[in-house]
Amino acid sequence: AKPNEKILTHISNFRPVKRTEDIIKIFNLVQKEIPSKLLMVGDGPDRIKTERLARQLGLSKKVLFLGNSVEIDKILCYSDLFLLPSEKESFGLSALEAMAHGVPIISSDAGGIPEVNKHGKTGYLSKIGDTESMTLNALSLLQNESLHESFKKQAEQQAEKFNLESVVNQYES
Repeated sequence: AKPNEKILTHISNFRPVKRTEDIIKIFNLVQKEIPSKLLMVGDGPDRIKTERLARQLGLSKKVLFLGNSVEIDKILCYSDLFLLPSEKESFGLSALEAMAHGVPIISSDAGGIPEVNKHGKTGYLSKIGDTESMTLNALSLLQNESLHESFKKQAEQQAEKFNLESVVNQYES
């Protein structure tokens, strides 16, 4: 990415429940307002149709499909925003990983995601399939540097609550 471009990221196994086409729709609207790139990390049955939609929308040079990676830490270090519009998610481990790297989350309110992503503090939650709300939330964070910085710090703090020692102590209690 160029210095003025924002980097949005999604990491998953590209199954229908991950709603990867929603990510392309959200990014398509975001990139019209803010210079940006989208990193799609992972692989799975929906990758082909997600790539097809990106091509149809003329985003081939702005959306990078990286496949599976063992370099998640490095990828998240460059990310400005993490997208997770899943329709089912037991916990949201990929969101937690992003938050541990100070990356705010734009997500659905499915399953256990609200336990991880705190609306208005570490990111924003929207109804499943509400790509318009997710786009507006992404733009509000990416266009307001002080708000973005605040969410980054709060994301890291929230992720700390899930460190091994804290979780073991909670289970033991």
